Amino acid sequence: MEDLDLIIETVKQEMDSAMKHLDHAFQKIRAGRASTTMVQDVMVEYYGALTPINQVANVSVPDAMTISIQPWDRTAVNAIEKAIINSNLGFAPSNNGDNIILNVPPLTEERRRDLAKQAKAEGEQTKVTLRNARQEGMKELKKLEGISEDIIKDTETSIQELTDKYVRSVDEHVKVKEADIMKV
Repeated sequence: MEDLDLIIETVKQEMDSAMKHLDHAFQKIRAGRASTTMVQDVMVEYYGALTPINQVANVSVPDAMTISIQPWDRTAVNAIEKAIINSNLGFAPSNNGDNIILNVPPLTEERRRDLAKQAKAEGEQTKVTLRNARQEGMKELKKLEGISEDIIKDTETSIQELTDKYVRSVDEHVKVKEADIMKV
């Protein structure tokens, strides 16, 4: 019986991990207002090593359309500016010598639709991951020996119900993110 519990727990952990990945992916998809997560993956060449931007500067959002980046070391301003330009985020950084200001342009209707498609694609990818976790769990069940078919069927039903629950959750997440993106 503990083998069955272990299989269900493993499937659940994989599904939780897929949901965390979806949340992280959604943070990167901007919804019209500035956010520090928009630049969190920018890597700055700092003293010869690639370093995340939040480890060389204070990143803040003073208002809904501006990201402010204030380096702790003034010599890093040019390196940060270069990293932002090379990251293809679509921002034109303005540098005043002490800090860097990124103005986040308002989204056009076409760009909003593209971002909504991107959110849907992330949701579909997460569903594929959920189904793969279910499939792995089912394979592990079939490998077990000495357990009655009724118990195997009940466990398969539990795994399917878990999968259905997570798929509904993904659909809800995508619906909320799409509404957020399309809101002007």
